[in-house]
Amino acid sequence: MTAAAGVDVVVIGGSYAGIAASLQLARARRRVLVVDAGIRRNRFAAASHGVLGYDGRPPAAIVADARAQLLAYPTVAWIDGMASEARQVADGFAVTVDGVAYHGKRIVLALGVSDELPAIPGLQERWGVCVFPCPSSHGCELNQGPIGVLATGSMSIHQALLVADWGPTTLLTNGAFEPDEAQVSQLASRGVAIERGRVLRVAGQTADIELGDGSILAFAGLFTVPTTRVSSPIAAQLGCAFDEGPSGSFIGTDPVKATSVAGVFACGDAARAAGSVSLAIGDGAMAGAATHRSLFMPPV
Repeated sequence: MTAAAGVDVVVIGGSYAGIAASLQLARARRRVLVVDAGIRRNRFAAASHGVLGYDGRPPAAIVADARAQLLAYPTVAWIDGMASEARQVADGFAVTVDGVAYHGKRIVLALGVSDELPAIPGLQERWGVCVFPCPSSHGCELNQGPIGVLATGSMSIHQALLVADWGPTTLLTNGAFEPDEAQVSQLASRGVAIERGRVLRVAGQTADIELGDGSILAFAGLFTVPTTRVSSPIAAQLGCAFDEGPSGSFIGTDPVKATSVAGVFACGDAARAAGSVSLAIGDGAMAGAATHRSLFMPPV
């Protein structure tokens, strides 16, 4: 299908949420244009875990299969490129990609988020390899080895309490967070040790922490709560309202993934306080179904 004459829905973002939304629309025989910059949040991970039917598969393989299945529908077009602008026009929206404007009656924003890590040498290059945000996705593969939690703020105590189910855990406060007396007691009840030394760098083949006093703490894996930001300014350009989450702002939506701007829906990590591949797929399916309904049903 060519998108030159306009489509029913422009989906911005072609990862898990975007493809799931597009699939619902394609099966409703709606004309869909997917615009994808190709920057998946979990692109650094070797395998995706906890995804029904795909546990342990490489993330790129999951997306490649999903894209091939989606493009088998004749009403779907796909552009590999970055959507730089979106604005409201008569009867819908115009989305600009590489200087070309595409028209859609509706927009689905599956923009994803970018993770911003503490500025500690060695941390970024191990992101998704032995440094992770979510124990549900990667904790089991650490085989109950020693685990570190690098504090970035008050949410880190919750992460440390959770991570303790996957192995003996140490909370590295690193000056970013100091637990109070009650929190120290909570951590002790879960067997979590506290290390207050300054973290200089992450070194070695895995997640070995070098502290300011020169000592080394060897971990099978390290967890931390990154600061997240929506990966594109398009939601803000359109005037969508944002909500504030524990690690950053995200696009506000109602239960069917409609934003504050009529005709604009949002799904995936950009539209929830915390996410996973499974939740992104579910959000996308909901957004796609709701977007389809909005094309023929009046607002309720």
